[in-house]
Parts: sequence; structure tokens; C-alpha cells
Amino acid sequence: MVRWLFAAVALIASAGGLAADAGPLAESDGGLKADFLGRLRALEAPSAPLDMYADEKNADLARIAQQADLFDTARPGYGTDGPPIIALFHGPDCTDCATAMSELERLSLDLSIRAVLLDVAVHENAAMMAALGLDMLPSYVMRDRMIRGHMPAFVLERYITESAD
Repeated sequence: MVRWLFAAVALIASAGGLAADAGPLAESDGGLKADFLGRLRALEAPSAPLDMYADEKNADLARIAQQADLFDTARPGYGTDGPPIIALFHGPDCTDCATAMSELERLSLDLSIRAVLLDVAVHENAAMMAALGLDMLPSYVMRDRMIRGHMPAFVLERYITESAD
């Protein structure tokens, strides 16, 4: 495969690009040159990347929007007063939850944001987690994304600052 790729690149370089009439192949090649160049053009990347997950993202955003009290300022949490930026689902049998809570507390203070804590031992919180389609602890929810499993603090910080922009 690599040899073929190098050969194709060498052919293109010697032909001066992908022009239909350039290259070392004879005019009487029986269409071989045009076929070869057509195949090379087919390998070119599309101009705009497709978002393969657009439907899933939109479904997640719709589920978040349906949970009106997810970011209720009256919920327990960390950080400053004001509307919560992130919610953390945690529970008693979760080995990573203590770390996630500690990191989120530090981030909320460092970034001057509000974070809410949702203990799934409370039925209402467990039902909300299920309605969001989340199935592991800890899980984080922001207005524009859901994150399953523990996320390192530096990644959460990037997500939080991106959402603020």
C-alpha cells in the first residue's frame, strides 16, 4: 500500500498535478490515464467534514433541555452564587466520585463558577440521570454536553471555559 502511495505521489509530481492532459502516460493509453487520475481525485478529502454524531448530539441537547430543574440554583453544590454551569451525578458505590467531587470543587473556586451535586441515592436525581440516558457514575452534565465517567480536571476546565465563550 505504501509503495503504491509513493508511486502515485511520484506520478502526480512528475505530471505537474492532476490535470487531465499531464503526465508520463502516452496519449494512446486507452483511457488508463483518465481512469487513474479519476481514482486519485476520488481519494481527495471532502471540503467540509461531516458530523457523524449530529443526531446523537441533538438528542442529548433535547434531553438536557427537558430537565428544567437540573441546573436549579437551590441544589447543593460548590462555587459562587449564580446559575450553575455544570452538574455532577455521584453516588455511594462510586469509586471515582470522591475524586470527581474534589476536582470539581477546586475548579468551581478557581473559575468562579457554580457546580451542582446530584446524589443518585435520592430517587429524583436517579430518575433524572436515567431520563438523560446516563448509565455510569460519575457523570457530568453541562448545558451543551454530557460526559460519562470521571473526567480529568484539565479536560473539565477546557470544556467549562469553552462553554463560557
